[in-house]
Amino acid sequence: MEGALIAFGVLMLVIIPLFFGPVFTVNQQSAAIVQRFGRFIRVAHPGLNFKLPFVESIAGRVNLRVQQLDVQVETKTEDNVFVHVIVAVQYHVLPEKVYDAFYKLANAHMQITAFVFDVVRARVPRIKLDDVFEKKDEVADAVKNELSHVMYDFGYAIVKALVTDINPDQKVKDAMNEINAAQRLRVAATEKGEAERILKVKAAEAEAQSKALQGKGIADQRRAIVDGLRESVDDFQKSVPGATAQDVMNLVLMTQYFDTLKEIGASAHSNTILIPHSPGNLTELSDQMRNAMMTADLATHSRVPFGNHPHPKA
Repeated sequence: MEGALIAFGVLMLVIIPLFFGPVFTVNQQSAAIVQRFGRFIRVAHPGLNFKLPFVESIAGRVNLRVQQLDVQVETKTEDNVFVHVIVAVQYHVLPEKVYDAFYKLANAHMQITAFVFDVVRARVPRIKLDDVFEKKDEVADAVKNELSHVMYDFGYAIVKALVTDINPDQKVKDAMNEINAAQRLRVAATEKGEAERILKVKAAEAEAQSKALQGKGIADQRRAIVDGLRESVDDFQKSVPGATAQDVMNLVLMTQYFDTLKEIGASAHSNTILIPHSPGNLTELSDQMRNAMMTADLATHSRVPFGNHPHPKA
C-alpha cells in the first residue's frame, strides 16, 4: 500500500509540470519574452500562451502602458540664478518594438534622465530667470523632440514632456515678490494721484460754474430790482400827482431800511452791529449817492481821448 502511494506521488510530480508547465498567460497591455535555451524565440501577446516544457522559458515581461518619469534638474539661468526644474516625461513601449525595448536598453529610466539633464542644462542657461517661466513650453518641447529621436531606436515612444515646476532659491523668490510689490505700490500711487487730480479739477470746474451761475443770478436779481423800481416810480408818479422821482427813491430806501431791520431782528444768531443812526439820515444818504453818481457821470463825459487835445496856437 505504501509503495502504491509513493508511485502515485511520483506520477503526479511528473504529470503536473507536464500539464501546467507549457501554459502561461499574459496580461492586457503587456508582453512576455519567450526564450529557448537563452535565445530569443518570440513575443507572447496578451491571453493564453503555450511554451515547450523544460525547453522554453519566459525571460521577462514588458509593460506597454504609458508611464511617467519625473526628473529634477538643478541648473542656472543666464543671470546666474540657480533653479530646480522638474520635468515630467510620459513614455511607453511600442508594441512592434518590444524586442528592442527589452534587449537594447538595460535601464530606460536612467537613459531618459540623462537626456533630460542634457537638454535642460543646454537650454536654461541661455534664458533669464524672468523668461524661464514664460519659455518653459519651449524647454519641454526641446526635451520631447530630443528624447523622441533617441528613444525610438530603443523601442520607446515619448508621449509628452512637461515642465511642471521651476523652483528658484527662497531668497530669490522673496526678492522677486518684493520687486513685484514695489511695482504694484508705484502703480497704485500713480493711479491715486491721478484720481486726486481729477477730483480737484472737477471740483474747481464745479466751483467756477457755481460762481458763474451765482454771478448771473445776482445780475438777474439786480436787473429785476431795477425794472421793478422803474415800474414803481412810474406807477407812483401816475398815482400821486406832483411826486418826483426823488420822493419815490426816498420812499423805497425807507422801505428797504425797515425790511433790513426786520430781517436782522428775526435772526436769533445775528452778529450785525448797528451804529447810532436815525431814519432821517436816509435823505442825506440818498443825496450822497446822487451826488456821487452825478460826479462820476460828469467825469466820464469830460474825459478827452488821448491824442485829441487841441494844439496851442503859435
